[in-house]
Amino acid sequence: MTTSALILMIVVQATVTVVTGYFFFKVLKTPPNAEPDSFSDND
Repeated sequence: MTTSALILMIVVQATVTVVTGYFFFKVLKTPPNAEPDSFSDND
């Protein structure tokens, strides 16, 4: 494997990992929707 291919592989893997981590934590930090718990609260 050439040096440029190794650098490209590391950069792409790091970018995918960072983007995945960002969206994972964004999903975890999003507050839940305030929806009613039952049909009786839907009146």
